[in-house]
Amino acid sequence: MKEYRSIRSIQGPLIRVDGVTDVGYSEVANIRLEDGSIRMGKVLDISRDSALIQLFEGTEGININGSGVSFLGETLHFGVSEEILGRVFNGVGKVIDDGGEIIADKKLDIDGFPINPYARDYPEEFIETGVSAIDAMTTLVRGQKLPIFSASGLPHNELAAQIARQARVVGKDEKFAVIFAAMGITFEEARFFQQDFARTGALERSVLFINLADDPAIERIATPRVALTAAEYLAFEKDMHVLVILTDMTNYCDALREISAARKEIPGRRGYPGYMYTDLASIFERAGRIKGKKGSITQIPILTMPEDDKTHPIPDLTGYITEGQVIISRVLNKKGIYPPIDVLPSLSRLKEKGIGEGKTREDHGNVTAQLFASYARGKEAKELALILGEASLTEDDVKFAAFSDEFEQRFVAQSVNESRNLAQTLDLGWELLKKIPRKELKRVKDEEIKKYMKD
Repeated sequence: MKEYRSIRSIQGPLIRVDGVTDVGYSEVANIRLEDGSIRMGKVLDISRDSALIQLFEGTEGININGSGVSFLGETLHFGVSEEILGRVFNGVGKVIDDGGEIIADKKLDIDGFPINPYARDYPEEFIETGVSAIDAMTTLVRGQKLPIFSASGLPHNELAAQIARQARVVGKDEKFAVIFAAMGITFEEARFFQQDFARTGALERSVLFINLADDPAIERIATPRVALTAAEYLAFEKDMHVLVILTDMTNYCDALREISAARKEIPGRRGYPGYMYTDLASIFERAGRIKGKKGSITQIPILTMPEDDKTHPIPDLTGYITEGQVIISRVLNKKGIYPPIDVLPSLSRLKEKGIGEGKTREDHGNVTAQLFASYARGKEAKELALILGEASLTEDDVKFAAFSDEFEQRFVAQSVNESRNLAQTLDLGWELLKKIPRKELKRVKDEEIKKYMKD
């Protein structure tokens, strides 16, 4: 393997090497320091006979004259086997727990391979998260990509950990695994996730990839791809149903912007690169099911909206690619409600494909439609009372307003350690609908009322 002794410059995490030949974009490079230690990097740009490399481990201590660079002739790969379950890795797939190195069955390219659209199977099987606001109102379906839109200071990390602990495929004895990839998080957040997974026993069926805030940006770009490579192996080669949780995609996009600026590319909206949509799609579209394969990959990307702005490029582009969204509300959070999920703007576009008789329960669609409509009317009644006073409300409006409060306090709110099965969630919905005048229950069938609305 040829070693180049022609490092021309070092700028921050970037190294420029002259006189290189037969080097490709995204190729992995090894930088050998004077003391013999090796650092790994990735080729960001090729210009004539020079290569721009960004290091995964920083450039401190590198001497231009005493260090050499060699190119491995391949992109970044991740060694996979069933031994990865229960383990903790850094953002580029290196073991960081005390369990020793992984004996890999094979090494896979972290960029994966595109799934032929014709080979895709339609997502239509319910995944139970144990969170009522998700299971009932924005139902998660196996093979779906359903993002959580949050904001700074909101409990999306706690919700992510809760979903990872509680998620399961209902009614089938099938292997289920969770891939958890954290990008740009603090040391305290990383410790929270690791301790929570270990304390609850969820780590045994999980694989954690942790990229800290002080880790290089180039590592953050690799983290979701390494995680999805592990997911694809478990899903499509080991027939497991895999839930992938990616947090925080905003940190990922900021790293993308930082690297784009380092490459001196022309910026797009708010400084983000113009290809961010394509880049995000290359991550989100790795979810799904494949015909003839038993396994599946379901994604829950979590992003914090800068300044709570849903029109910001990150949530805006994410919404175009994914199949709905779960909105975390600052207003509900201030009321002390956990999880503070605002069901009105939240949406699962595949909900109707994964619910109903033979899948969840025959009343699922109707009762949640009635809950949604009643909650929306109650919110409108409360807004009207703020403007015109409570005296302006009709008797029915007063009941709907009371229903909206109870819906938030009893249905949406639940303990961080509470896992409700779907039957409990739907039965609770029916119990709350008793507060509504019977003549207003227009979205449920009479036979459903007789069966489930117990006096």
